[in-house]
Amino acid sequence: MDVRRAAERYPGGDRASGIESRHAFSFGPHYDPGNLRFGAMIACNEERLVPGAGFDEHPHSHTEIVTWVVEGELTHRDSTGHETRVGPGDVQRLSSAGGVRHVERNDAGTPLTFVQTWLAPLTPGGDPAYEIVHGIADSTPYAVPEAGVMLHVRRLATGERTAVPDGAYLYVHVVRGEVHLDGEALGAGDAARITDAKNVEAVAVSAAELLMWEMAGQP
Repeated sequence: MDVRRAAERYPGGDRASGIESRHAFSFGPHYDPGNLRFGAMIACNEERLVPGAGFDEHPHSHTEIVTWVVEGELTHRDSTGHETRVGPGDVQRLSSAGGVRHVERNDAGTPLTFVQTWLAPLTPGGDPAYEIVHGIADSTPYAVPEAGVMLHVRRLATGERTAVPDGAYLYVHVVRGEVHLDGEALGAGDAARITDAKNVEAVAVSAAELLMWEMAGQP
C-alpha cells in the first residue's frame, strides 16, 4: 500500500482566475516519470473554483472522465449538446473517445469543490458519450466498462467499517473525514494505492466519504 498525502499533490490551476488545482499524478508542468498512472488511472485532480470561475472550452480524447462534486454545483457543457448541473452525490462520466470539447464552470453563488478522475480506455477511439447518475446510493457500484473500472462510493458513520474490494489495483481517495485503512490514518485529500488488494478494511474515525476505484488495468 502506497499512501499519498493531500499535501504531496502537485499544485496547479490559476489562482488569479479563481481556480485552484491539486494533482495526484504527473500533470502539465509537473512531469514525474515515476508517477504517470496507477492501473487505469492517469489523473485524480482536486479542483476548487470560486463563484464565476471555470475552465473554458477545451478538448479531450481517449479518456474516461469521471467527476464527483464535494460541495457546490458544477455546470457542464460539451460539444455533443449536453448541458447539466452536477451536485454532491452525483456521478458524471464523459467518455471523450475519438474527441470531444467541454466547458466546466461554477455558475453558482457558492464555492465549488470537485474531484475529477481520468481513466485510460481499454480501446481508444469511438464516439463520445455522456452519463450522469443523480444521487447515487451508498455502496452502489458504478461501472466504467470502457476502462475496466468499478467505482465504489462509501459514506461511513463514526466507527463504521467497510471492506475494500479485492483486486489487482485499488485506489482509495478520502473525500472528507478521517479513516484508518489497514492501520494507516488517512484524512481528507489523502489517497492510498493498493496493489493486489485482499482483505483490506477501512474504519471511520469520524464521519467519512470514500471513493474506491477497483481496476483491472495495467500499472
